[in-house]
Amino acid sequence: MEDYAGALVEFVRHHQAWAAPIVMLLAFGESLAFISLLIPAWGALVAIGALIGVTGISFWPIWIAGGIGAALGDWVSYWFGYRYKEHVAQMWPLSRYPEILPRGEAFVNKWGVPSIFIGRFFGPLRASVPLAAGIFEMSYWQFQVANFVSALVWSAALLLFGDVMAQLAEWLLRVV
Repeated sequence: MEDYAGALVEFVRHHQAWAAPIVMLLAFGESLAFISLLIPAWGALVAIGALIGVTGISFWPIWIAGGIGAALGDWVSYWFGYRYKEHVAQMWPLSRYPEILPRGEAFVNKWGVPSIFIGRFFGPLRASVPLAAGIFEMSYWQFQVANFVSALVWSAALLLFGDVMAQLAEWLLRVV
C-alpha cells in the first residue's frame, strides 16, 4: 500500500494538472463505505497535501476537489443504507467486519446529525456512520448539510496537515 501511495504522489508531483481529480477520487474512495474498508487513502491525501507548499500546487482547487469527493462518497453510502437497510450488513466487505455497522448505528443513535461531522474524522466510523444515517432515514437535508460541511473541513485538515508537515520538515533540514 505504501508503494501505491508513493507512486501516486510522484505522479502528482510530475503531473500537477491531475492533482485535483486524483484527490477527488481518493477522497471519494476514503469516504465510500465499502471501498474505505479495503483501501485507506488518507495517507495519500496527506502526502499530496505535502506537495502543496513544496511544488506550488494551488491549495484551493485541491481542497474543493477533496471536499466534493468526500461528500459524494458519504452521499452514496447514505443512499446505500437508505435503499438496502438491514441487508447492508450481509454485503461484502461489511460482512467481513460485522462490528463496524453496529458501532456506526450506536454512534448515530447517540449523536444524531452531529455524528456525520464527528464520524468523518474517525476511520471505522467514517465508513459506517453514513450507512447508519441512511438506514435510520436521517433527514436528507440535515444529512447533506452536515455531510458537505464536514467534507470540506476534513479535506482541508488532511491537506493542510500534509502541507504544514512538509514545511516543518523543510525548515528542520535547513536548521539542522
